[in-house]
Amino acid sequence: MKIRNHIFKLLRIFVLSIFALYSCQEKPQKPNIILIVTDDQGYGDVGFHGNHIVRTPRLDAFAEEAIELTNFHVGTTCTPTRAGMMTGRNANRNGTWHTIAGASILNDDEQTIAEVFKTSGYRTAMFGKWHLGDSYPYRPHDRGFDEAFYHGGGGVQQTPDYWNNDYFDDTYFRNGKPEKTEGYCTDTWFNELISFIETSGEAPFFAYLATNAAHSPFNVPENYHQLYENAELKPHQINFYGMLTNLDDNFGKLEDYLKNKGLFDNTVLIYTTDNGTAGGVAWDKTEKKAYGFNPLRGAKGSHYDGGHRVPFLMSWPKGGLHGGKKISELSAHVDLLPTLTSLAGIAFEPEKPLDGTDLSAVWQKGESKPDRMLVVDTQRGQWPEKYKNPCVLQGDWRLVNHTELYNMQTDLAQKNDVSASHPDKVRAMQEFYDSWWESTRDDWKHSPTFIGAEEENPVLITIHDMHPIPENDDIPWNQDQIRKGQMDAKGYYEINIAQSGLYEFHLSRWPEESGLALSDSVAEVPSTDYIYGLSRGESVSFESAFVKIGDELESVAVDNTASAARLQMQLEKGKTRLEAWFQTTTGAWFPAYYITVNRN
Repeated sequence: MKIRNHIFKLLRIFVLSIFALYSCQEKPQKPNIILIVTDDQGYGDVGFHGNHIVRTPRLDAFAEEAIELTNFHVGTTCTPTRAGMMTGRNANRNGTWHTIAGASILNDDEQTIAEVFKTSGYRTAMFGKWHLGDSYPYRPHDRGFDEAFYHGGGGVQQTPDYWNNDYFDDTYFRNGKPEKTEGYCTDTWFNELISFIETSGEAPFFAYLATNAAHSPFNVPENYHQLYENAELKPHQINFYGMLTNLDDNFGKLEDYLKNKGLFDNTVLIYTTDNGTAGGVAWDKTEKKAYGFNPLRGAKGSHYDGGHRVPFLMSWPKGGLHGGKKISELSAHVDLLPTLTSLAGIAFEPEKPLDGTDLSAVWQKGESKPDRMLVVDTQRGQWPEKYKNPCVLQGDWRLVNHTELYNMQTDLAQKNDVSASHPDKVRAMQEFYDSWWESTRDDWKHSPTFIGAEEENPVLITIHDMHPIPENDDIPWNQDQIRKGQMDAKGYYEINIAQSGLYEFHLSRWPEESGLALSDSVAEVPSTDYIYGLSRGESVSFESAFVKIGDELESVAVDNTASAARLQMQLEKGKTRLEAWFQTTTGAWFPAYYITVNRN
């Protein structure tokens, strides 16, 4: 009996051991994912694409061992790209076809890549530039990121950003709360990412690092300015190129960290950018000469390839993504969500139709999707307009402005329109665009600002998100414009009143953290060779302040020595419009640049 029991115990241990081994084999370790997206770094702003001025040795070396997507496309400006990466859907579907003016906020009913990875057991974090909404429920930590450390608006020193940030020792927002930092912005974002990885433990992580560099203002540490001060570049390009080399150094630091920690082989590490170059090339009209480098036609904001074809490097040795291979298959920012979830073994079921597709078989097995078409356009208005700056892409073909046809394989600079020779190709691409356009129409909507929500009360509203009237009016989207006080834009905000109740409105020209009174002026911040200064803030005196909710109007006399004009209104729950402005002592209209709304 004892021998038999002993045999049974041994058999049980053996079976459990086999089961445990089988379980381990069935559940391989999920890859970590790091998605790095730089700002305004175009296709030609790297050494490995032939730029002999820029110094990007770490990226050039990475390109030799990673996988490069040579035909990768994004939006033509900041917000459309970021929203497409987050959702797998084109900007015209998710409310983000502009970078300001209430059309740069990702609709709250969109499913994000962070939400998908978080619900699949990943720790999630984002660092740097969000640019998809600055208040609840649009902030990164509302959209699936466990940790978020970011600046306001679409860039450091834009209107929603913390006052007087200048890229050095700035104050950023950690899950919505301001926090002072030390050092240069790009260094900070990469250091934050490394700290996040250090504390991730055994759980796989998804990290989204979106730098504000190399977006203007072109502020850079002095030693990076000095690298290019003797190069044949325009003054602003010297700093722009310095920002690119600082990015390269930080990427190298991250790559070294991952290798030293034994994380590199099982990390999907991606380096890409959000649109075409902003400073890589400059045209001198007088000299009729180009300074810098750009092999493509167009730059940031263009619907020619120079506006949306960008560098894309990717490494995952454990998943077979390495070896310096170049993949020329058409791919885009909207492919990242379905492809990365596939690589991670996540059963992703999209809640809405995607423009992107799963390219994991293309990347890992060399499969092809020759009939695939995509659309890139540049809207930058209150509502999308058909045939406004469109580009249809299919392989190496580009249909631009609905009539011009280019073959990128033989005409990288898009100089030769071959539409007359390929009428069938033109017609097929036109038909795809028309069908695609109609498929987006039901999705067009603006995202309202929530006031009175438990998750954020009070809430700050800035003129960065005002819907202007008329629609093509400019609005003060950066702090230098706020200082000058010269923009008398009129417009409204779409709001969603979360709860009925008594609300208090604080209307101001300056943000609360500035400590300035309504009629205060602000001293000029002088420029240096490597840091752009800020204009003198001119004094404006006000007589009255006004708030209009729907058809209901309230006003109050202004004390110019106070930081804000204050008034109260009883509001009912629901969606409506908000307008807020001042009347100056000279009788002129002046918009409230900053509005704080508190439900009492």
